[in-house]
Amino acid sequence: MKDAVAAYGRFFETIAPDSLDRLDGIVAPDVRFVDPFNDVTGIEGYRAVFRHMFETVDQPRFTILRTATDGDTAFYRWRFSFRRKGAVDIWTIEGMSEVRFLANGLVAAHIDHWDAASQLYERLPVIGALLRWIRRKLAV
Repeated sequence: MKDAVAAYGRFFETIAPDSLDRLDGIVAPDVRFVDPFNDVTGIEGYRAVFRHMFETVDQPRFTILRTATDGDTAFYRWRFSFRRKGAVDIWTIEGMSEVRFLANGLVAAHIDHWDAASQLYERLPVIGALLRWIRRKLAV
């Protein structure tokens, strides 16, 4: 499994639109992918999530900061940077992926954990101001 964990991390650090064709050899046909916006099952749904990413942001880049394993599960601490289409500023999001591997090394499930409110929504006009106000009201 160590090789599969390393290979999957490398896949994300080098992800590009043409690399999505290689998913057949990396993830199971019925792979499940979950993040704050998506919950899809199947390789085509998985591809669609990343195609959408490439259509909506410029220069997406994942950097794996740390990796840990427990049995058939790997945990990747990552940083994702990108530019919004037409924007100059680089945005950065940090999170964790919980990835379960099958005995054959294919990915069975990939679940992303990250705070969409503070790392994305609060940076948007209008809704961001409202969310920052709510956060201040709820803080100790």
